[in-house]
Amino acid sequence: MAVPRPAAGPAALTRSAWHDVPRFQVRRFAQLVLADAPGLAEEILEEIRREYPQLPVVLDESGEPMALIGIRRAIEVFIGHLETSEGRPTVPPGVFQDFGRGEGYNGRSLDSLQAIYRLGVRLAWRRFAEIGQRVDIPPPAMYELVDAGYEYLDGLVDQSVRGYAEAAARQAGERLRLQRRLMELLLAERHRGDPADALAERAARIGWALPAKVAVGVLLRPAREALAPAVGEGVLLDLEYERPRMVVPEPDAAGRHELLGRALSGWSGAIGPPVPLAEAAKSLRWAEAAVGLMERGLLPAGEVLHCTEHTEALVLLQPEELIDDLAVRCLAPLEHCGPSHGRRLAETLLAWLETRGGAPEVAARLGVHPQTVRYRLRQIRELWGAEIDDPDRRFELELVLRAQRLRGVLGETPR
Repeated sequence: MAVPRPAAGPAALTRSAWHDVPRFQVRRFAQLVLADAPGLAEEILEEIRREYPQLPVVLDESGEPMALIGIRRAIEVFIGHLETSEGRPTVPPGVFQDFGRGEGYNGRSLDSLQAIYRLGVRLAWRRFAEIGQRVDIPPPAMYELVDAGYEYLDGLVDQSVRGYAEAAARQAGERLRLQRRLMELLLAERHRGDPADALAERAARIGWALPAKVAVGVLLRPAREALAPAVGEGVLLDLEYERPRMVVPEPDAAGRHELLGRALSGWSGAIGPPVPLAEAAKSLRWAEAAVGLMERGLLPAGEVLHCTEHTEALVLLQPEELIDDLAVRCLAPLEHCGPSHGRRLAETLLAWLETRGGAPEVAARLGVHPQTVRYRLRQIRELWGAEIDDPDRRFELELVLRAQRLRGVLGETPR
């Protein structure tokens, strides 16, 4: 912050009162202030400690308070600049960045630090005014000097903000690292030693309260550089995976479902069923399975699904090999019926199994005439014989037919 100079353009006609002060007076003023700087710095620090007794005292390697060093250095740089008035005085970065860094690491805001800086400038200005009177610096020039002092204060604050931001970034990075280690342990299929103790220790390091139940989500990015969704405090999120993972504590808590829905708008993926904390890997497996079905077009895409709302699809479509083998055996009687006719018979059989009703109920479900249903049901009895009345065989038939409907092989279109 430089002492005010004449402005460019029309304002340049207004001369700076400070620049009209003879140079010998400026040098004398600067000499007196610099000689007084150590004592002034101590007085300022004492007053700050009275006003802010909670201010921590941090010592440098020689045992001198860092705050005292910073105050003294700030005075020396500002006053030393008066003799040259070239450019802007460079704010000493180290000490004031350290102040900001300390506020960040200790979880405090910069508000109190800025108030301390303003107090220091007011106290320094009183001493500058006294010395200015002694060497006959005109009042208009001193007014300009105090304006320059507050500009200089802005530079000190900027340095502290940089240090604060650096501390915040480091803390955020460290928290993400610790959070990922917690999630890796939480979602591991197998554990060494006592996972409960390890979980408690890792959770405590990031201040995460261990919940009784969790649900694990697997997300699909809407874009490669998509910003992290604001899932809220307590939800663990790891974007380092190709498919980001999320651990939701107490997923059945009031309002949790709605909050996640808003936060994940624009994202897609799946959230597994709620499980005890120690079984989080199971919830992850179901979420991954659901995402796999979404990518195959077997579950709705473009949103974040809850596995508990798609249980039938997950149960029937996941063990594909077993269901396909069962289908080959159960639906063997349809092999010689032709594709179209076989499909109509299968849809009629499924409707009959689900309704447990007669021809009118099945016909209403399929949108066909009851006589058509009677004809098809007679054919079904001829194809399967007495097996169609066996409870176990009916259960197997319903399983494979429901699975085929979920895959889009069968439908309930009126015909």
